Order: sequence, then structure tokens, then C-alpha cells
Amino acid sequence: MNTTLALVILIAYFGMLIAVSFYTARGADTNAFFTANRQSPWWLVAFGMIGTSLSGVTFISVPGAVGKIGFSYFQVVLGYIVGYFVIGSVLMPLYYRLNLISIYGYLEKRFGFWSYKTGAGFFLLARTVGSAVRLYVAAGVLQIALFNDLGIPFEVAVLITIALIWVYTFKGGVKTIIVTDTLQTVFLVTAVILTIVLISQELGYSFGDLVRTVRDSSMSQVFYWDANDPKNFFKQFISGAFIAIVMTGLDQDLMQKNLTCKNIGEAQKNMFWFTVTLVFVNFMFLSLGVLLYVYAQREGIAIPTRTDDLYPLLALSHLGLVVGITFLLGITAATYASADSALTALTTSFCVDFMNVEKRPETERSRIKQIVHIGFSLLFYVVIIIFRQVNSKEVITAVFDIAGYTYGPLLGLYAFGIFNKRPVMDRFVPWICLASPIFTYVVNENSAAWFGGYQFGFERLLLNGLFTFIGLWAVSKPVVKEEVIAV
Repeated sequence: MNTTLALVILIAYFGMLIAVSFYTARGADTNAFFTANRQSPWWLVAFGMIGTSLSGVTFISVPGAVGKIGFSYFQVVLGYIVGYFVIGSVLMPLYYRLNLISIYGYLEKRFGFWSYKTGAGFFLLARTVGSAVRLYVAAGVLQIALFNDLGIPFEVAVLITIALIWVYTFKGGVKTIIVTDTLQTVFLVTAVILTIVLISQELGYSFGDLVRTVRDSSMSQVFYWDANDPKNFFKQFISGAFIAIVMTGLDQDLMQKNLTCKNIGEAQKNMFWFTVTLVFVNFMFLSLGVLLYVYAQREGIAIPTRTDDLYPLLALSHLGLVVGITFLLGITAATYASADSALTALTTSFCVDFMNVEKRPETERSRIKQIVHIGFSLLFYVVIIIFRQVNSKEVITAVFDIAGYTYGPLLGLYAFGIFNKRPVMDRFVPWICLASPIFTYVVNENSAAWFGGYQFGFERLLLNGLFTFIGLWAVSKPVVKEEVIAV
């Protein structure tokens, strides 16, 4: 793609986001930044959450990974449906009943001070690393499409990328994000649909040919039943359910948007339509992956060693200008929709959970919020640079590997808190939550030798949560009637 054209597209795109941010941030205070004054229409939240949930990882890594793991990822997506049902029926009513800004306030009410800080701390770790990894995807694509030709090194390009996010989120926060994420989801969904249509035209396919090609491909196998295969259905499905629970229901980022709805009824309506749309969009990404491999084989194009590079390679170098523009807008929209909301959620969590801004005057709240916002922007930069040096996996795999270790303690904390009323010795909770990922890592590394060839996949998240649950039980005591905490 022509460098000048790519630059013009990006300038226009971010100009639009900045214009939206100035409009939505008029008169915004910290309450608007953190909660959007709880006035967001449910349908706007639902559609915007698509872009936040998918991110650039799905946009690039899922189609590329089809060549290695087929449609097995769709087993995880089917598990999401169960997870989102639990979020809508169990977790969201709890958060609304307690009128929370940060969802980790529940842990303080249920367990105590140290549990609260530990839960919020694990979120900050998980979301910082996970979102920085997702942002790394877009930075890499923009480097290929634009910054290499301009002679700008990767490190500088990443700094520019993060600065752009900061510019349109620093004032309005989640109030701005609700609108900009909706716009970015439009670009994302339009991009994948247009790419499928245009590749089908390149291959000379009718709609029926397209369906048959995807259906009959060896890459379109969805279900795997071998118990020792990491792609086993039960492993993937159950892991998908719990991944949805922890990466959405126990994650301040996604829940912060849900908590901007006017009431629990509208928030649950948002969750239902979000689930339906997300499943359909993920299936489109998998179908796109088959078409990319079919096209590359027909044209004699070598598949990149890193399958994450397949879609960018074909879109920017082989499939013509329209696909190139569509891809550039789609990957930018997908990644920024995820990264901007994460930056806002991290700022919210740190300000509320660690700086206690709710108890401070507005001028001081605003000053703290701005400092924290800048701090997390810089932290994103550092994590991206480190990840670039150490990562050797498809990004989608890397993200879920990270989630298995960082979200597991949150899963154990909330499961223990919700499904029984035993009080715990709060001061021991941080040590339990630090030990659980270590035990999980040891078991994961030795599972084949210890369990007859069994290998953990995404379900290491469940193992991590189980270790946390057992640890909490060990430092708890039976319920005495007057100690029951009604949360």
C-alpha cells in the first residue's frame, strides 16, 4: 500500500476519534470519566463491546491460526455463551446491587482490605500485560504499512500509537469510549465482511462456492475429542466459559461499560445481544482464515513462519488497494477499541481501588486521574517493547497463556466468595493468590509425565482458580450465624 495513502487514512481516522472525544467530553468530570454518569444506552454499549472484546488479536491471529488449529477455537467461542450467561445472571446483578464503580469493591465487602487490594492488583497486572500485547499487534502492522517507509523505528512508532490513544481518552474516559468503541466496531465488522467478499471475488466464488469451500476444507474441523489433545472439545468449551467469566465478568474493563447502563435490566439486555453478535463475528473471522489459506495456495504465496503475519501480508501486498485500506482500518479499529477502554479501566481501578479518589474533592480527583492515566500509558509502552523481544507464539495463544496465570486468582476469589459464606483470614489472601500461579506453572510443566500424557491448554485457568479456592478454604472457618455477610 502507498505510504502516503496509509498516512492520510490514519490521520483522518484519528481526527474523527479526537473530534468525537472533544464533543463527548464537554463538561465531563471524573464521574463521567469513571461511570459515564450511568446514562449509556444499552444497545450502544453492546455494539461497542464487540470491538473491545475482539481486539487486533482476533483480527490477525484467529484467521492466521486456522492453518494450524482449524476451527477448534470455535469450541472456545461456544463456551463463551455459557460464561456470558453466568455474567448476566450472577455477577452483574451483584455489581448493580452494591452500586460499585470498581467491581473489586465486592472483595472488600466479602473478605476484607487485603483481598480487595489483591484482586484489584491482579486485574491491573492482567489487563496491563494483556492489553499491551494486543496493542503490540497493531503497532507491528502499522510498522509494516507505514512507519518502515517513513524511516521511523518500532520504538518510536509505538510511542506515537500510545500517544494517540491518550489524546482522545484523557478527558472523557468511559463516556467517550462508549461512543468511539461503537464507531470502531463498525469499522472492524465492515472490514471483515468486505475482506471476505473481495477475496471471494478474487477466487471467482459465488456465495454458494464460498460456503462449500469453508465447509469442505480440512481446516474447518470444529470438534476434537482426543482427551490428550490440547484442542479437545471439553477442554476448550469449559475453558471458554471460564475465560469469558474472568476476562469479561471479573474484568473492570468490560464491566465498567456494563455498569454505565441505566439499570440492571438494560445491562442484561446488552449482554444478551453482545453474546449473539460476538459468536457470529468470531465465525466470520474463522471463515476468513480458510479463504486466506486457499488464496495463498492458489497464488503460490509462501505461508509466513508466524501465521499472525498471513492476513497482513496478503491484505497489504497481494489483494489490492481496497482490501489494503479495509484491513488497515479494521486492524486499527479493533486494536484501539480494546486498548483505549483498557487504559480507561486501568486508570479507573487504580484511582478508585488504590488512591481512594471517591473521598477527595473534584480538583484533586482530576489531577490524580491525569497522572495515573499518563503512568499507565508509559507502562503500556514498556510492556510492548519487552514482549516484542520475548514472544515466539501466535498472539492469541500468548494472550490466553497470560490470562491463565493472571486471572486464575480472581476466579478463585469470586467463586469462593459467591458460592459459600465462610469468612477467611484476610491477611493470608495475597500469599495464596501469589502461590496459586506458581503451583499452576509447576503442574502445567509436568502434566505429561504426571498424568499419562495429558497436557493442559487454556484450562490451566481452572487449575489456577482451584488452587486459590483450596487455599482460601484452608484459611477460612465455619460460618457463625452473626458473621454471615449478606453480599
